[in-house]
Amino acid sequence: MDLLSIKDPSFLKNLSNKELERLSEEVRQFLIEKLSVTGGHIGPNLGVVELTIALHKCFDSPKDKLIWDVGHQSYVHKILTGRACQFDTLRQHQGLCGFPKMIESEHDVWETGHSSTSLSAAMGMAIARDLKGEKSHIVPIIGDGALTGGMALEALNHIGHEKKKLIVILNDNEMSIAPNVGALHSVLGRLRTAGKYHWVKDELEYLLKKVPAVGSHLAATAERVKDSLKYLFVSGIFFEELGFTYLGPVDGHNYEDLFENLTYAKKQEGPVLLHVITKKGKGYNPAENDKIGTWHGTGPYKMETGAFVKPEFSPPAWSKLVSETVRKIARTDERIVAITPAMPVGSKLEGFASEFPDRMIDVGIAEQHATTFAAGLATQKMKPFLAIYSTFLQRAYDQVVHDICRQNLNVFIGIDRAGLVGADGETHQGVFDIAFLRHLPNMVLMMPKDENEGQHMVNTALKYDDGPIALRYPRGNGLGVPMDEQLKEIPIGTWEVLREGDDAAILTFGTTIPMALEAAAILETQGISVRVVNSRFIKPLDKKMLMGILKEDLPVLTIEEAVLQGG
Repeated sequence: MDLLSIKDPSFLKNLSNKELERLSEEVRQFLIEKLSVTGGHIGPNLGVVELTIALHKCFDSPKDKLIWDVGHQSYVHKILTGRACQFDTLRQHQGLCGFPKMIESEHDVWETGHSSTSLSAAMGMAIARDLKGEKSHIVPIIGDGALTGGMALEALNHIGHEKKKLIVILNDNEMSIAPNVGALHSVLGRLRTAGKYHWVKDELEYLLKKVPAVGSHLAATAERVKDSLKYLFVSGIFFEELGFTYLGPVDGHNYEDLFENLTYAKKQEGPVLLHVITKKGKGYNPAENDKIGTWHGTGPYKMETGAFVKPEFSPPAWSKLVSETVRKIARTDERIVAITPAMPVGSKLEGFASEFPDRMIDVGIAEQHATTFAAGLATQKMKPFLAIYSTFLQRAYDQVVHDICRQNLNVFIGIDRAGLVGADGETHQGVFDIAFLRHLPNMVLMMPKDENEGQHMVNTALKYDDGPIALRYPRGNGLGVPMDEQLKEIPIGTWEVLREGDDAAILTFGTTIPMALEAAAILETQGISVRVVNSRFIKPLDKKMLMGILKEDLPVLTIEEAVLQGG
Protein backbone atom coordinates (compact mmCIF):
# COMPACT_ATOMS: atom_id res chain seq x y z
CA MET A 1 0.00 0.00 0.00
CA ASP A 2 1.12 3.55 -0.71
CA LEU A 3 1.16 5.02 2.79
CA LEU A 4 1.63 8.51 1.36
CA SER A 5 -1.80 8.31 -0.28
CA ILE A 6 -3.70 7.67 2.97
CA LYS A 7 -6.13 10.50 3.72
CA ASP A 8 -8.06 9.12 6.70
CA PRO A 9 -8.55 5.78 8.53
CA SER A 10 -11.84 4.83 6.84
CA PHE A 11 -10.09 2.49 4.38
CA LEU A 12 -9.28 0.13 7.26
CA LYS A 13 -12.93 -0.94 7.59
CA ASN A 14 -12.69 -3.00 4.39
CA LEU A 15 -9.36 -4.74 5.04
CA SER A 16 -9.07 -8.36 6.15
CA ASN A 17 -6.78 -9.44 8.97
CA LYS A 18 -4.24 -10.68 6.40
CA GLU A 19 -4.26 -7.32 4.68
CA LEU A 20 -3.89 -5.58 8.04
CA GLU A 21 -0.86 -7.72 8.83
CA ARG A 22 0.76 -6.65 5.55
CA LEU A 23 -0.09 -3.05 6.36
CA SER A 24 1.60 -3.46 9.76
CA GLU A 25 4.81 -4.61 8.08
CA GLU A 26 4.73 -1.66 5.68
CA VAL A 27 4.14 0.84 8.49
CA ARG A 28 7.04 -0.58 10.51
CA GLN A 29 9.40 -0.43 7.55
CA PHE A 30 8.29 3.14 6.83
CA LEU A 31 9.00 4.20 10.42
CA ILE A 32 12.38 2.46 10.55
CA GLU A 33 13.46 4.17 7.31
CA LYS A 34 12.14 7.65 8.08
CA LEU A 35 13.35 7.80 11.68
CA SER A 36 16.83 6.62 10.69
CA VAL A 37 17.16 10.06 9.06
CA THR A 38 15.21 12.35 11.40
CA GLY A 39 15.43 10.50 14.71
CA GLY A 40 12.41 10.27 16.97
CA HIS A 41 10.54 7.95 19.32
CA ILE A 42 11.03 4.73 17.40
CA GLY A 43 10.69 2.14 20.20
CA PRO A 44 7.23 3.18 21.44
CA ASN A 45 5.80 3.50 17.93
CA LEU A 46 7.03 0.15 16.63
CA GLY A 47 5.29 -1.39 19.64
CA VAL A 48 1.82 0.01 18.93
CA VAL A 49 1.43 -0.59 15.18
CA GLU A 50 -1.24 -3.31 15.42
CA LEU A 51 -2.94 -1.66 18.38
CA THR A 52 -3.24 1.69 16.57
CA ILE A 53 -4.54 0.09 13.38
CA ALA A 54 -7.06 -1.97 15.37
CA LEU A 55 -8.30 1.10 17.23
CA HIS A 56 -8.84 3.04 14.01
CA LYS A 57 -10.65 0.07 12.45
CA CYS A 58 -12.95 -0.46 15.45
CA PHE A 59 -13.69 3.17 16.22
CA ASP A 60 -14.76 6.15 14.13
CA SER A 61 -12.21 8.91 14.70
CA PRO A 62 -12.68 11.83 15.19
CA LYS A 63 -16.25 11.24 16.37
CA ASP A 64 -14.80 8.66 18.74
CA LYS A 65 -11.96 10.23 20.69
CA LEU A 66 -8.56 8.49 20.71
CA ILE A 67 -6.44 10.15 23.40
CA TRP A 68 -2.73 9.30 23.43
CA ASP A 69 -1.05 9.61 26.81
CA VAL A 70 2.34 11.34 26.52
CA GLY A 71 1.77 11.34 22.75
CA HIS A 72 5.20 10.14 21.68
CA GLN A 73 3.61 6.90 20.42
CA SER A 74 1.25 8.67 17.99
CA TYR A 75 3.31 8.28 14.79
CA VAL A 76 1.20 5.37 13.46
CA HIS A 77 -1.91 7.38 14.27
CA LYS A 78 -0.46 10.23 12.21
CA ILE A 79 0.22 7.94 9.26
CA LEU A 80 -3.35 6.60 9.33
CA THR A 81 -4.79 10.12 9.50
CA GLY A 82 -3.07 11.40 6.37
CA ARG A 83 0.29 12.74 7.52
CA ALA A 84 2.76 10.15 6.19
CA CYS A 85 3.96 12.61 3.55
CA GLN A 86 5.22 14.95 6.30
CA PHE A 87 7.53 12.50 8.08
CA ASP A 88 10.63 13.90 6.38
CA THR A 89 10.05 17.02 8.52
CA LEU A 90 9.40 15.20 11.81
CA ARG A 91 10.42 17.24 14.89
CA GLN A 92 11.80 20.06 12.73
CA HIS A 93 10.94 23.76 12.61
CA GLN A 94 7.48 24.13 11.06
CA GLY A 95 7.49 20.38 10.39
CA LEU A 96 5.46 17.46 11.68
CA CYS A 97 5.18 17.56 15.46
CA GLY A 98 6.41 14.52 17.38
CA PHE A 99 3.30 14.67 19.56
CA PRO A 100 -0.45 15.08 18.86
CA LYS A 101 -1.24 18.57 17.61
CA MET A 102 -4.78 19.86 17.13
CA ILE A 103 -3.83 22.27 14.33
CA GLU A 104 -2.39 19.34 12.35
CA SER A 105 -5.50 17.17 12.28
CA GLU A 106 -9.05 16.89 13.58
CA HIS A 107 -8.06 13.39 14.71
CA ASP A 108 -5.71 14.87 17.33
CA VAL A 109 -8.24 15.63 20.06
CA TRP A 110 -5.82 16.11 22.95
CA GLU A 111 -2.36 17.68 22.93
CA THR A 112 0.26 16.33 25.27
CA GLY A 113 3.92 15.67 25.81
CA HIS A 114 3.84 14.99 29.53
CA SER A 115 2.81 11.71 31.10
CA SER A 116 -0.37 10.57 32.88
CA THR A 117 -2.80 13.25 31.62
CA SER A 118 -4.97 11.16 29.28
CA LEU A 119 -7.36 9.65 31.82
CA SER A 120 -8.33 12.97 33.39
CA ALA A 121 -8.86 14.50 29.94
CA ALA A 122 -10.90 11.47 28.86
CA MET A 123 -13.13 11.75 31.92
CA GLY A 124 -13.76 15.41 31.13
CA MET A 125 -14.70 14.51 27.55
CA ALA A 126 -16.95 11.66 28.72
CA ILE A 127 -18.93 13.87 31.10
CA ALA A 128 -19.20 16.60 28.44
CA ARG A 129 -20.50 13.99 25.98
CA ASP A 130 -23.18 12.82 28.42
CA LEU A 131 -24.25 16.34 29.37
CA LYS A 132 -24.72 17.16 25.69
CA GLY A 133 -26.58 13.90 25.02
CA GLU A 134 -24.09 12.72 22.41
CA LYS A 135 -23.14 9.15 21.52
CA SER A 136 -19.45 8.41 21.09
CA HIS A 137 -16.62 6.36 22.54
CA ILE A 138 -13.86 7.97 24.58
CA VAL A 139 -10.67 5.89 24.36
CA PRO A 140 -7.53 6.96 26.26
CA ILE A 141 -4.40 4.92 25.51
CA ILE A 142 -1.98 4.92 28.43
CA GLY A 143 1.26 3.03 29.03
CA ASP A 144 2.10 0.96 32.08
CA GLY A 145 4.80 3.47 32.98
CA ALA A 146 2.43 6.45 32.80
CA LEU A 147 -0.02 4.59 34.99
CA THR A 148 2.40 4.98 37.92
CA GLY A 149 1.81 8.74 37.83
CA GLY A 150 -0.33 9.97 40.70
CA MET A 151 -2.57 11.97 38.37
CA ALA A 152 -3.46 8.80 36.43
CA LEU A 153 -4.37 6.97 39.64
CA GLU A 154 -6.51 9.91 40.77
CA ALA A 155 -8.36 9.76 37.44
CA LEU A 156 -8.84 5.97 37.66
CA ASN A 157 -10.46 6.46 41.05
CA HIS A 158 -12.81 9.14 39.70
CA ILE A 159 -13.72 7.19 36.55
CA GLY A 160 -14.47 4.04 38.54
CA HIS A 161 -16.63 5.97 40.98
CA GLU A 162 -18.68 7.79 38.34
CA LYS A 163 -19.14 4.64 36.19
CA LYS A 164 -19.03 6.61 32.94
CA LYS A 165 -18.85 4.78 29.61
CA LEU A 166 -15.18 4.95 28.76
CA ILE A 167 -12.65 2.45 27.39
CA VAL A 168 -9.13 2.69 28.81
CA ILE A 169 -6.45 0.92 26.77
CA LEU A 170 -3.52 -0.06 28.97
CA ASN A 171 -0.54 -0.46 26.63
CA ASP A 172 1.71 -2.69 28.71
CA ASN A 173 5.21 -3.08 27.28
CA GLU A 174 6.83 -3.40 30.73
CA MET A 175 8.79 -0.19 30.02
CA SER A 176 7.88 3.48 29.98
CA ILE A 177 11.21 4.96 28.95
CA ALA A 178 13.45 2.86 31.13
CA PRO A 179 12.32 -0.37 32.84
CA ASN A 180 9.36 0.28 35.10
CA VAL A 181 9.55 0.24 38.87
CA GLY A 182 7.05 0.09 41.72
CA ALA A 183 4.32 -2.04 43.20
CA LEU A 184 1.77 -1.26 40.47
CA HIS A 185 4.21 -2.60 37.90
CA SER A 186 4.33 -5.83 39.93
CA VAL A 187 0.52 -5.99 39.98
CA LEU A 188 0.49 -5.74 36.18
CA GLY A 189 3.05 -8.51 36.04
CA ARG A 190 0.72 -10.81 37.92
CA LEU A 191 -2.21 -9.80 35.74
CA ARG A 192 -0.26 -10.71 32.60
CA THR A 193 -0.28 -14.33 33.73
CA ALA A 194 -3.91 -14.34 34.91
CA GLY A 195 -5.57 -15.27 31.63
CA LYS A 196 -9.05 -14.33 30.49
CA TYR A 197 -10.75 -14.46 33.87
CA HIS A 198 -13.49 -12.04 32.90
CA TRP A 199 -14.53 -14.04 29.85
CA VAL A 200 -14.81 -17.19 31.96
CA LYS A 201 -17.00 -15.61 34.64
CA ASP A 202 -19.36 -14.08 32.04
CA GLU A 203 -19.74 -17.40 30.24
CA LEU A 204 -20.48 -19.13 33.58
CA GLU A 205 -23.19 -16.59 34.44
CA TYR A 206 -24.76 -16.89 30.98
CA LEU A 207 -24.98 -20.69 31.17
CA LEU A 208 -26.38 -20.76 34.71
CA LYS A 209 -29.14 -18.29 33.87
CA LYS A 210 -30.40 -20.70 31.18
CA VAL A 211 -31.24 -23.33 33.82
CA PRO A 212 -35.10 -23.39 34.13
CA ALA A 213 -36.71 -21.87 37.25
CA VAL A 214 -33.60 -21.67 39.42
CA GLY A 215 -31.18 -20.18 36.94
CA SER A 216 -31.19 -16.66 38.38
CA HIS A 217 -30.64 -17.95 41.92
CA LEU A 218 -27.77 -20.15 40.75
CA ALA A 219 -26.26 -17.20 38.94
CA ALA A 220 -26.48 -15.04 42.07
CA THR A 221 -24.77 -17.77 44.08
CA ALA A 222 -22.16 -18.13 41.36
CA GLU A 223 -21.56 -14.36 41.53
CA ARG A 224 -20.46 -14.75 45.14
CA VAL A 225 -18.44 -17.84 44.29
CA LYS A 226 -16.71 -16.19 41.35
CA ASP A 227 -15.76 -13.22 43.52
CA SER A 228 -14.03 -15.67 45.83
CA LEU A 229 -12.43 -17.45 42.89
CA LYS A 230 -11.20 -14.13 41.61
CA TYR A 231 -8.96 -13.72 44.63
CA LEU A 232 -7.92 -17.35 44.46
CA PHE A 233 -6.95 -17.44 40.79
CA VAL A 234 -6.30 -13.86 39.83
CA SER A 235 -3.91 -12.09 42.14
CA GLY A 236 -4.59 -8.36 42.39
CA ILE A 237 -7.58 -7.48 40.22
CA PHE A 238 -6.78 -3.90 41.04
CA PHE A 239 -8.89 -2.32 38.32
CA GLU A 240 -12.08 -4.23 39.09
CA GLU A 241 -11.88 -3.06 42.68
CA LEU A 242 -11.79 0.50 41.31
CA GLY A 243 -15.01 -0.13 39.39
CA PHE A 244 -13.73 -1.09 35.94
CA THR A 245 -14.59 -4.09 33.82
CA TYR A 246 -11.13 -5.57 33.34
CA LEU A 247 -10.37 -7.37 30.05
CA GLY A 248 -7.14 -9.13 29.25
CA PRO A 249 -4.32 -9.51 29.08
CA VAL A 250 -4.54 -9.45 25.28
CA ASP A 251 -1.78 -9.92 22.70
CA GLY A 252 -1.35 -6.42 21.29
CA HIS A 253 0.10 -7.78 18.06
CA ASN A 254 -2.76 -10.20 17.30
CA TYR A 255 -5.61 -8.65 15.34
CA GLU A 256 -8.11 -11.40 16.12
CA ASP A 257 -7.62 -10.97 19.87
CA LEU A 258 -7.69 -7.19 19.64
CA PHE A 259 -10.92 -7.07 17.62
CA GLU A 260 -12.66 -9.60 19.87
CA ASN A 261 -11.88 -7.61 23.00
CA LEU A 262 -12.47 -4.16 21.53
CA THR A 263 -15.87 -5.27 20.21
CA TYR A 264 -16.78 -6.61 23.65
CA ALA A 265 -15.55 -3.43 25.34
CA LYS A 266 -17.69 -1.23 23.10
CA LYS A 267 -20.84 -3.02 24.29
CA GLN A 268 -20.24 -2.31 27.97
CA GLU A 269 -22.07 0.58 29.62
CA GLY A 270 -19.56 1.40 32.35
CA PRO A 271 -15.80 1.95 32.34
CA VAL A 272 -13.67 -0.78 30.78
CA LEU A 273 -9.93 -1.31 31.03
CA LEU A 274 -8.42 -3.41 28.24
CA HIS A 275 -4.97 -4.66 29.21
CA VAL A 276 -2.87 -5.05 26.04
CA ILE A 277 0.60 -6.61 26.01
CA THR A 278 2.95 -5.16 23.40
CA LYS A 279 6.64 -5.38 22.58
CA LYS A 280 8.44 -2.06 22.52
CA GLY A 281 10.57 -1.78 19.36
CA LYS A 282 8.85 -4.74 17.68
CA GLY A 283 10.13 -5.49 14.20
CA TYR A 284 13.55 -3.86 14.50
CA ASN A 285 16.09 -5.96 16.38
CA PRO A 286 18.20 -3.18 17.96
CA ALA A 287 15.07 -1.55 19.40
CA GLU A 288 13.33 -4.81 20.28
CA ASN A 289 16.33 -6.08 22.25
CA ASP A 290 16.83 -2.80 24.12
CA LYS A 291 16.56 -3.42 27.87
CA ILE A 292 17.44 0.01 29.29
CA GLY A 293 15.61 2.52 27.08
CA THR A 294 18.31 3.57 24.62
CA TRP A 295 15.87 3.10 21.71
CA HIS A 296 12.97 4.91 23.36
CA GLY A 297 13.88 8.08 21.48
CA THR A 298 16.95 8.47 19.30
CA GLY A 299 18.76 10.69 16.86
CA PRO A 300 19.60 9.45 13.34
CA TYR A 301 20.99 5.92 13.01
CA LYS A 302 22.26 3.52 10.37
CA MET A 303 19.25 1.42 9.51
CA GLU A 304 21.22 -1.71 8.58
CA THR A 305 23.28 -1.92 11.78
CA GLY A 306 21.45 0.21 14.34
CA ALA A 307 24.60 2.26 14.95
CA PHE A 308 23.83 5.83 15.94
CA VAL A 309 25.11 8.58 13.66
CA LYS A 310 27.44 10.77 15.71
CA PRO A 311 29.93 13.51 14.84
CA GLU A 312 33.60 12.51 14.89
CA PHE A 313 34.14 14.65 17.98
CA SER A 314 31.64 16.11 20.39
CA PRO A 315 32.14 17.59 23.86
CA PRO A 316 30.54 15.77 26.77
CA ALA A 317 26.76 15.96 27.10
CA TRP A 318 25.63 18.27 29.88
CA SER A 319 23.62 15.51 31.54
CA LYS A 320 26.69 13.26 31.53
CA LEU A 321 28.94 15.98 32.91
CA VAL A 322 26.63 16.72 35.83
CA SER A 323 25.86 13.09 36.72
CA GLU A 324 29.51 12.04 36.51
CA THR A 325 30.60 14.94 38.71
CA VAL A 326 27.97 13.94 41.28
CA ARG A 327 29.27 10.37 41.01
CA LYS A 328 32.85 11.52 41.57
CA ILE A 329 31.95 13.47 44.71
CA ALA A 330 29.74 10.62 45.98
CA ARG A 331 32.85 8.43 46.28
CA THR A 332 33.92 10.51 49.27
CA ASP A 333 30.49 11.56 50.56
CA GLU A 334 28.20 8.67 51.46
CA ARG A 335 25.32 11.04 52.16
CA ILE A 336 24.75 11.70 48.44
CA VAL A 337 21.67 9.98 46.99
CA ALA A 338 20.63 10.38 43.34
CA ILE A 339 16.92 10.46 42.48
CA THR A 340 15.22 10.28 39.08
CA PRO A 341 11.54 10.19 38.08
CA ALA A 342 11.90 7.43 35.44
CA MET A 343 14.72 9.13 33.49
CA PRO A 344 17.95 7.31 34.46
CA VAL A 345 19.10 7.08 30.83
CA GLY A 346 18.10 10.60 29.80
CA SER A 347 19.78 12.04 32.89
CA LYS A 348 22.86 9.83 32.29
CA LEU A 349 22.72 8.26 35.75
CA GLU A 350 23.56 4.72 34.62
CA GLY A 351 27.15 5.06 35.85
CA PHE A 352 26.05 6.32 39.26
CA ALA A 353 23.52 3.48 39.51
CA SER A 354 26.17 0.90 38.63
CA GLU A 355 28.63 2.16 41.24
CA PHE A 356 26.13 3.05 43.96
CA PRO A 357 23.02 0.90 43.45
CA ASP A 358 21.78 1.51 47.00
CA ARG A 359 22.05 5.27 46.57
CA MET A 360 20.34 5.51 43.18
CA ILE A 361 16.54 5.75 43.46
CA ASP A 362 14.23 5.63 40.43
CA VAL A 363 10.73 6.44 41.71
CA GLY A 364 9.00 6.01 38.34
CA ILE A 365 6.93 8.69 36.63
CA ALA A 366 6.17 10.42 39.91
CA GLU A 367 7.70 13.89 40.00
CA GLN A 368 5.69 15.05 43.00
CA HIS A 369 6.70 12.04 45.05
CA ALA A 370 10.33 12.35 43.90
CA THR A 371 10.50 15.93 45.16
CA THR A 372 9.01 15.34 48.60
CA PHE A 373 10.99 12.10 48.88
CA ALA A 374 14.13 14.18 48.37
CA ALA A 375 12.92 16.55 51.07
CA GLY A 376 12.46 13.62 53.44
CA LEU A 377 16.02 12.48 52.81
CA ALA A 378 17.26 15.99 53.52
CA THR A 379 15.60 16.05 56.95
CA GLN A 380 17.89 13.15 57.89
CA LYS A 381 21.05 15.01 56.83
CA MET A 382 21.41 13.12 53.56
CA LYS A 383 22.45 14.96 50.37
CA PRO A 384 19.71 14.29 47.79
CA PHE A 385 20.44 15.10 44.15
CA LEU A 386 17.16 15.28 42.24
CA ALA A 387 17.84 15.07 38.48
CA ILE A 388 14.74 16.28 36.68
CA TYR A 389 13.97 17.92 33.34
CA SER A 390 12.88 21.55 33.59
CA THR A 391 9.57 20.78 31.89
CA PHE A 392 8.81 18.02 34.41
CA LEU A 393 9.80 20.10 37.43
CA GLN A 394 6.64 22.11 36.68
CA ARG A 395 4.66 19.08 37.82
CA ALA A 396 6.17 19.22 41.30
CA TYR A 397 5.85 22.93 41.97
CA ASP A 398 3.83 22.67 45.17
CA GLN A 399 6.32 20.17 46.56
CA VAL A 400 9.22 22.52 45.81
CA VAL A 401 7.38 25.39 47.52
CA HIS A 402 5.76 23.60 50.45
CA ASP A 403 8.12 20.74 51.22
CA ILE A 404 11.58 22.00 50.22
CA CYS A 405 11.76 25.80 50.22
CA ARG A 406 9.36 26.49 53.08
CA GLN A 407 11.31 24.12 55.32
CA ASN A 408 14.64 25.36 53.93
CA LEU A 409 15.80 21.81 53.25
CA ASN A 410 19.17 21.11 51.68
CA VAL A 411 18.08 19.52 48.38
CA PHE A 412 20.19 19.82 45.21
CA ILE A 413 17.92 20.02 42.16
CA GLY A 414 19.62 19.34 38.83
CA ILE A 415 17.37 21.07 36.28
CA ASP A 416 18.16 19.22 33.06
CA ARG A 417 17.05 20.47 29.60
CA ALA A 418 16.83 24.06 30.88
CA GLY A 419 16.17 26.62 28.17
CA LEU A 420 15.16 25.91 24.57
CA VAL A 421 15.19 22.23 23.63
CA GLY A 422 14.66 22.24 19.87
CA ALA A 423 13.28 19.01 18.45
CA ASP A 424 11.43 17.98 21.61
CA GLY A 425 8.92 20.74 20.88
CA GLU A 426 6.82 23.16 22.87
CA THR A 427 5.68 20.72 25.56
CA HIS A 428 9.31 20.17 26.60
CA GLN A 429 10.70 23.72 26.51
CA GLY A 430 12.55 24.56 29.72
CA VAL A 431 11.72 28.26 29.72
CA PHE A 432 9.55 28.62 32.83
CA ASP A 433 11.73 27.40 35.71
CA ILE A 434 13.49 30.74 36.29
CA ALA A 435 10.13 32.51 36.62
CA PHE A 436 8.69 29.99 39.06
CA LEU A 437 11.83 29.45 41.17
CA ARG A 438 13.42 32.92 41.51
CA HIS A 439 10.80 34.28 43.89
CA LEU A 440 10.78 31.27 46.24
CA PRO A 441 12.23 31.79 49.71
CA ASN A 442 15.62 30.18 50.47
CA MET A 443 16.19 28.99 46.87
CA VAL A 444 19.59 29.43 45.20
CA LEU A 445 19.48 29.25 41.39
CA MET A 446 22.51 29.15 39.10
CA MET A 447 23.58 28.30 35.55
CA PRO A 448 27.14 27.84 34.24
CA LYS A 449 28.71 29.44 31.17
CA ASP A 450 30.49 26.21 30.17
CA GLU A 451 31.13 22.67 31.36
CA ASN A 452 34.19 23.59 33.42
CA GLU A 453 32.18 26.08 35.43
CA GLY A 454 29.42 23.48 35.47
CA GLN A 455 31.50 20.90 37.32
CA HIS A 456 32.46 23.53 39.89
CA MET A 457 28.80 24.44 40.36
CA VAL A 458 27.94 20.78 41.01
CA ASN A 459 30.65 20.74 43.65
CA THR A 460 29.36 24.02 45.08
CA ALA A 461 25.83 22.62 45.31
CA LEU A 462 26.92 19.44 47.08
CA LYS A 463 29.04 21.40 49.55
CA TYR A 464 26.25 23.90 50.25
CA ASP A 465 24.44 23.32 53.57
CA ASP A 466 22.14 26.31 53.95
CA GLY A 467 19.03 25.23 52.03
CA PRO A 468 17.78 24.30 48.56
CA ILE A 469 20.02 24.93 45.57
CA ALA A 470 19.27 24.37 41.88
CA LEU A 471 21.58 24.08 38.89
CA ARG A 472 20.19 24.69 35.39
CA TYR A 473 21.91 22.97 32.46
CA PRO A 474 20.84 22.70 28.82
CA ARG A 475 20.01 19.91 26.42
CA GLY A 476 22.91 18.76 24.28
CA ASN A 477 26.66 19.03 24.60
CA GLY A 478 29.11 21.43 26.19
CA LEU A 479 31.54 23.73 24.40
CA GLY A 480 34.64 21.54 24.62
CA VAL A 481 36.55 23.84 26.98
CA PRO A 482 39.56 22.64 29.03
CA MET A 483 38.53 21.10 32.35
CA ASP A 484 40.18 21.80 35.72
CA GLU A 485 41.40 18.69 37.50
CA GLN A 486 40.56 20.00 40.96
CA LEU A 487 36.98 20.90 41.82
CA LYS A 488 36.37 24.32 43.36
CA GLU A 489 33.58 26.05 45.23
CA ILE A 490 32.13 29.20 43.68
CA PRO A 491 31.04 31.82 46.23
CA ILE A 492 27.23 31.95 46.25
CA GLY A 493 25.80 35.03 44.54
CA THR A 494 28.94 36.09 42.66
CA TRP A 495 29.15 37.13 39.01
CA GLU A 496 32.18 37.62 36.77
CA VAL A 497 33.08 40.05 34.01
CA LEU A 498 33.97 38.19 30.81
CA ARG A 499 34.65 41.26 28.69
CA GLU A 500 35.27 44.84 29.77
CA GLY A 501 33.39 47.76 28.23
CA ASP A 502 32.48 51.35 29.03
CA ASP A 503 29.49 52.14 26.79
CA ALA A 504 26.96 49.45 27.78
CA ALA A 505 26.63 46.23 29.76
CA ILE A 506 25.08 42.89 28.85
CA LEU A 507 23.97 40.67 31.72
CA THR A 508 23.52 37.05 30.69
CA PHE A 509 24.21 33.48 31.74
CA GLY A 510 24.47 29.93 30.43
CA THR A 511 23.90 29.17 26.77
CA THR A 512 23.41 32.81 25.72
CA ILE A 513 26.90 33.91 26.80
CA PRO A 514 28.54 33.05 23.42
CA MET A 515 25.82 35.11 21.71
CA ALA A 516 26.52 38.07 24.00
CA LEU A 517 30.28 37.86 23.42
CA GLU A 518 29.74 37.71 19.66
CA ALA A 519 27.43 40.73 19.78
CA ALA A 520 29.99 42.66 21.86
CA ALA A 521 32.72 41.84 19.33
CA ILE A 522 30.57 43.10 16.45
CA LEU A 523 29.72 46.30 18.32
CA GLU A 524 33.43 46.83 19.06
CA THR A 525 34.05 47.14 15.30
CA GLN A 526 31.49 49.96 15.30
CA GLY A 527 33.21 51.81 18.10
CA ILE A 528 30.87 50.68 20.87
CA SER A 529 32.53 49.15 23.92
CA VAL A 530 30.26 46.60 25.64
CA ARG A 531 30.87 44.87 28.95
CA VAL A 532 29.67 41.25 29.16
CA VAL A 533 28.82 39.90 32.61
CA ASN A 534 28.38 36.23 33.42
CA SER A 535 25.37 36.56 35.74
CA ARG A 536 25.75 32.92 36.73
CA PHE A 537 23.77 33.27 39.95
CA ILE A 538 20.21 34.06 38.94
CA LYS A 539 19.34 34.07 42.62
CA PRO A 540 20.80 35.62 44.68
CA LEU A 541 21.99 38.39 42.38
CA ASP A 542 25.46 39.83 42.78
CA LYS A 543 24.16 43.07 44.27
CA LYS A 544 27.61 44.59 44.66
CA MET A 545 28.46 44.20 40.96
CA LEU A 546 24.95 45.12 39.82
CA MET A 547 24.88 48.33 41.88
CA GLY A 548 28.33 49.22 40.56
CA ILE A 549 27.09 48.92 36.97
CA LEU A 550 24.00 50.99 37.73
CA LYS A 551 26.08 53.72 39.36
CA GLU A 552 28.07 54.02 36.13
CA ASP A 553 24.77 54.93 34.45
CA LEU A 554 25.40 52.45 31.62
CA PRO A 555 22.64 51.09 29.38
CA VAL A 556 21.99 47.57 30.67
CA LEU A 557 20.73 44.77 28.43
CA THR A 558 19.80 41.25 29.51
CA ILE A 559 19.78 38.13 27.34
CA GLU A 560 17.89 35.16 28.75
CA GLU A 561 16.64 31.89 27.27
CA ALA A 562 13.42 32.11 29.24
CA VAL A 563 10.02 33.80 29.38
CA LEU A 564 10.09 37.57 29.79
CA GLN A 565 7.64 37.77 32.68
CA GLY A 566 9.35 36.63 35.86
CA GLY A 567 12.75 36.24 34.22
